[in-house]
This record gives sequence, C-alpha cells and structure tokens, in this order.
Amino acid sequence: MSSNNQHGPGLRRTASCGCQRLRLTVSGEPRRVYLCACSECRRATGSAFAYRAIFTENAIIAIEGESSVWRRGSDAGRWIEQVFCPGCGGLVFMRAEAMPGAISISVGSFTDPGFPPPAASHNRSHRPDWYRLADTVAED
Repeated sequence: MSSNNQHGPGLRRTASCGCQRLRLTVSGEPRRVYLCACSECRRATGSAFAYRAIFTENAIIAIEGESSVWRRGSDAGRWIEQVFCPGCGGLVFMRAEAMPGAISISVGSFTDPGFPPPAASHNRSHRPDWYRLADTVAED
C-alpha cells in the first residue's frame, strides 16, 4: 500500500505486509530513520541490514488485520517484540523494551520511494565488507 505524498504533521502513511492483510497507519513524520546491521536485524529481514523508522505510539492511527508477535532478546539483554503477518510472514513493526512509547516500522512496508533516508547506522561492526554508507549517515 502506498503512502500519501503530503508532508508535515497531517501526513498519514500506511505500512503493510506483503499480502496487505496486516496494515499499520501512522501520522506525522518519523522521530528517527536508521539502518541496523546487527545479526538479529539481518536475520529478521533476510538482508544486509534493516531500514526502519521510529514513530511514537501516539502516532498510530490504526492497526488492521491479524498479527503474530515474536519476542526475542537483544545484545543488551532487553526484549524486542517483532510484529508480523501470520499469513505471509512479513515483519511490519517492532516494539522494544529500550524504546518505551515508540514503535519501529520497517520502511519497506511503506513502499514509498520518497521516504526519508536514514540518519544513522547501528552495529557497523556486523555489516558486510562491501556495505558502504553515504557521508550523510552517522555511524555509531
């Protein structure tokens, strides 16, 4: 499902899984957009990194459809809940003990080529050797 092309506080975006049965609609701009190359994010996405946007839980307008939740641990020993579609398995968003009151949405679920680029990259020591970032992306 595509995102609305407006910008600013009135903006609404809808993220969905591959079969579009699980949908999450949020309002406003993300608090932060980031990449993460930790082994858990790579396993969850099946890619070299995860590309995610953090929104406050107050930004949630609606969650529609059936979902499944898998809770795992993080490298820091805190829990992370991954919320995905039980039909197609698409990971749409996450909640984390370390981020109370926030959700982290998989940017690819928005299918918006104009989505803001990442401002930061986490766990660079886990990324593949070929993985390079633009100079505008801060690394921790």
